[in-house]
Amino acid sequence: MNPVYYLYLAAILFTIGATGVLIRRNAIVVFMCVELMLNACNLAFVVFSRMHGNLDGQVIAFFTMVVAAAEVVVGLAIIVSLFRARHSASVDDADLMKL
Repeated sequence: MNPVYYLYLAAILFTIGATGVLIRRNAIVVFMCVELMLNACNLAFVVFSRMHGNLDGQVIAFFTMVVAAAEVVVGLAIIVSLFRARHSASVDDADLMKL
């Protein structure tokens, strides 16, 4: 299969994720769209790595997955604290949180 098709798929996934971040107001959906965007970037890294015949893109994709795992922990903690404070997971209520 042609690697360009994988790049098209990565572009489509990134566009879907960016559209979800810009349009949706639910924090969990926005969070999942950010993860979709990160996975699209990982796919592009792996495709370019495969096209050039080295492992640099695959190593970067691995580190991106590690950062995404850390983001999941921190992001879900923020969403849970937002839900406990406001009884809503709307990102519009996030600016109302104070220390």
